[in-house]
Amino acid sequence: MAKTISIAIDGPAGAGKSTIARRLAKDLGYYYVDTGAIYRTVAYFFDLWGVSPKDADAVRRYIDELTVGIEYDEEGVQHMIMNGMDVTGDIRTQDIAQKASLVSAYPEVREVLLDMQRNIARKHNVIMDGRDIGTVVLPKATVKIFLTASPEVRAQRRTKELQAKGQKANYDQILKEIQQRDYQDTHRDIAPLKMARDSVKVDTSELDIDGVVAAIREIVNQKVAP
Repeated sequence: MAKTISIAIDGPAGAGKSTIARRLAKDLGYYYVDTGAIYRTVAYFFDLWGVSPKDADAVRRYIDELTVGIEYDEEGVQHMIMNGMDVTGDIRTQDIAQKASLVSAYPEVREVLLDMQRNIARKHNVIMDGRDIGTVVLPKATVKIFLTASPEVRAQRRTKELQAKGQKANYDQILKEIQQRDYQDTHRDIAPLKMARDSVKVDTSELDIDGVVAAIREIVNQKVAP
């Protein structure tokens, strides 16, 4: 079997990881694996069960009742399947995002999902984004990118994104949530958000999407022989 290529993109919430990774995957013909969506699916499962993400005993008790799968449509878009149900559209809320950050800190949860993520990378060329892809999930990834931006820029982008969808968005509240998410992600005991030693940092604060994609394509071209 030919050796697969894996590109790990880590970084804080709102840095544009999903948008950039999805665009790159389409350009390169790779599978895109949105690990944030995987943990959102877990958080959504517990939410439906009425389990608080802070209730460690309940999380451990009910995790075995969950099955998580990933399917791709004809456009290559990732769909999250929870216990046989497509929940892709249900997991994209700020509330579920905050809860996903909390449930992802449990080793029992991460253990259930780790093999699934690694197995995809063993079988396919992938671009995988998350918080600990280059440090934990794929420590031997071919290319590692740490995508970041200031909290203020990330909050501005999220506010505009929600407003464009016709949803109410309060910049100050969103900034507060992003700062809280950053703290949770960087201070958790299990697989905290941090930049891998062999990662290349890309700050998107002053770049548009095309600029970020071009910068990462250049990094990939230097690491991966054509």
